[in-house]
Amino acid sequence: MEKGVISILNRLSTQTVNWILVIGIILFTIEIIFFRGGLIVTAVLLGAAVYIGWKHQRDTWGKVVFWIGLIGLLITFLNMLAVRFIVIIFIILYLIDYSKTKNKRYLQPEQSIDPVIVQDEPIVKMHPLFTQMLYGDQKAESNAFEWRDINIHGGIGDRVIDLSNAVTLDDTAIISIRHGIGNITIYIPYDTDFMIHHSAVFGRAYILNKQHEQLLNQQLSYQTEYYPNAMTRVKIVTTLISGNIEVKRI
Repeated sequence: MEKGVISILNRLSTQTVNWILVIGIILFTIEIIFFRGGLIVTAVLLGAAVYIGWKHQRDTWGKVVFWIGLIGLLITFLNMLAVRFIVIIFIILYLIDYSKTKNKRYLQPEQSIDPVIVQDEPIVKMHPLFTQMLYGDQKAESNAFEWRDINIHGGIGDRVIDLSNAVTLDDTAIISIRHGIGNITIYIPYDTDFMIHHSAVFGRAYILNKQHEQLLNQQLSYQTEYYPNAMTRVKIVTTLISGNIEVKRI
């Protein structure tokens, strides 16, 4: 079943997953406001029970509290309209995917909707020191502007940052984006070196000529070859719940 879910996520576009999550959030909000506001209190209490039980799992009473809280929390979530909607959607998608695999002996990989320009510029992959734990559109101005470090939070929508018109000094510029649902696109001039640290619960990544078509609770780290000694460079740190990250030369 787990492989089936991963296969479904690989076949779905990030935009489709984003829409499923947005509809789920809307249904959840409507249900909490108009129908079952008490579910929040119940979920918080059960979550606290799970946490306390986990902290005292060596004791018998801690194990009992943990499992009672966990089972109660699962039942509470399954009673929510938004959760049932997402479960039904993934069951339908799983059945469709299973039907396709039975009817076709060979499956052709799908191409990315957006064409990816392959660059010959060498970049070096880096391994992060820490692993990730799961627990309205914006665009930079088109006229020339003085560089200011970017540190933004976002909910739903796309973010486009174009550094081609930025007037930068011989220094390290910083871009920090923590976003919920949507895509992030960053355009960097050819004469500027960069480093990127990206983490995503779900999505895809296109870092110059490096493509990652499946990101499930993962981190990526890349830097250009001459970044460590470059005078003008950009450090990018991005976090997404669901969406694509794309870094292009311009």
